[in-house]
Amino acid sequence: MVKKVIIIGAGPAGLTAAYELLAQSAGYEVTVLEESQTFGGLSQTVNVDGNRMDLGGHRFFSKDERVTDWWARLFSPQGKPSIDDILLGHSRQYAPHGADPETEDRVMLMRERVSRIYYKNSFFDYPVTLNWNTIRNMGFITTVRAGFSYLSTLVRKRPEDNLENFYINRFGKVLYSIFFEGYTEKLWGRHPRGISADWGAQRVKGLSVRAVMKDILDKLLRIKDRKVETSLIERFLYPKFGPGQLWTVAADEIRRMGGIILTGKSVIRIKRGADGYAREVICAGGSGFPCDVLISSMPIKDLVSALDDIPPDITQIAEGLPYRDFQTVGLLLPADKFLLRGKGNPPTVGNIAPDCWIYIQDMSVKLGRIQVFNNWSPYMVQDFENTVWIGLEYFCDEGDESWEMPDDAYIASAVAELIKIGVIASATDVLFSHRKRVRKAYPAYFDTYTQFARLRAFLDSIPNLNCVGRNGQHRYNNMDHSMITAFEAVASIISGKKDKGDIWNVNMEKGYNEVK
Repeated sequence: MVKKVIIIGAGPAGLTAAYELLAQSAGYEVTVLEESQTFGGLSQTVNVDGNRMDLGGHRFFSKDERVTDWWARLFSPQGKPSIDDILLGHSRQYAPHGADPETEDRVMLMRERVSRIYYKNSFFDYPVTLNWNTIRNMGFITTVRAGFSYLSTLVRKRPEDNLENFYINRFGKVLYSIFFEGYTEKLWGRHPRGISADWGAQRVKGLSVRAVMKDILDKLLRIKDRKVETSLIERFLYPKFGPGQLWTVAADEIRRMGGIILTGKSVIRIKRGADGYAREVICAGGSGFPCDVLISSMPIKDLVSALDDIPPDITQIAEGLPYRDFQTVGLLLPADKFLLRGKGNPPTVGNIAPDCWIYIQDMSVKLGRIQVFNNWSPYMVQDFENTVWIGLEYFCDEGDESWEMPDDAYIASAVAELIKIGVIASATDVLFSHRKRVRKAYPAYFDTYTQFARLRAFLDSIPNLNCVGRNGQHRYNNMDHSMITAFEAVASIISGKKDKGDIWNVNMEKGYNEVK
């Protein structure tokens, strides 16, 4: 008997689950319901008149071979599941448009990762590294204070009951105050001492001054097969036309295998039977989709709101789950008007700053990060050699003053901030601009999140419901982690396994490393 599978959401988790179910078994009729008209969720790529925007910046790097094989399977021209078959170029000295392969669009590029902090008109390495550049920029006295501050953490550790203490234990109070405190408050809209340390445990994990120094020493000693913390990786893969290209290809493959993907389908109700199983998904407009299996990557707050017969305490926890929303302003500039010039290696076309993204630590502006799309892929920029296409990233709450601001006013405010911190000289330097809002981009770790275990237990009590992905689990997952939750969900569905621990436990190990 063929089972009807409904998957809510066409982001990385939802599309991976659909692809894997269809590829592994003929026993499933798969339908994906997507609220928007695009694929990839936060990993989508927005095409604006030939200039492409990556929402948030996505490095394709994973220690899980299932993920890297999956990428290769979709992007290798020969269909060989090997990363070596799909690389184009190994340096940042990009070839212009028309370089090999001229006609092959399914191509991954190998990129060298450069991310830096822009603070007091100086560039600092990110992750923070205690090298000569850092010492020169901070000044001798501040560097000495930072060193003693870090040494004190080796003697006395703070209880890691909040994110502030988590950072101080790894970097010392001085470095934390300079490089983490203000930026974290920009990101989350509240002070780090009011945020659970769980966020740091999942995103920063093994990164610390000790880890950074060990990585430097390993490089100097040329130790082979050294283990590298996630935040210290130096090279990564990237689709030729941005991350959204991968998910567009995945959607095409799903349809080719017989799967159905419907866009513009906003889920408003999930009917349950007397046995507690999810039996039908209802979308706005009244269309209904019966299901034997339900995979959800929609925000848990919305999922619980749609479910029938929810206990009041569970509804209260779900309604209180916090999110941080996101806005990107794309600006197209003449190459010579982008005042952050690159110095040293790796070289770039036009000698622009070599960074993939630049963290803005200056607290006099609201700007969080700058993406330099030229450095992610030359194919993201229509006139790659003569223009620089950047993305200005802002964190906000849906419905707040900045969210409601008209596009022209918001873009003008963003441009004014760039002028203030010396990135451009004049608003007249901007050739073109575009604004993009993203709802529920970052699941947050405060408010009723402290009661999340009870909410998860309730969701697990629905036998045929599987929660996957970043918003589907209210967890700040990377793209590869979201894909792995889909792998685990598919494995459980096919095997008939009732326990959902393997799905929830993805990205929970505190010692998560990636092998270079």
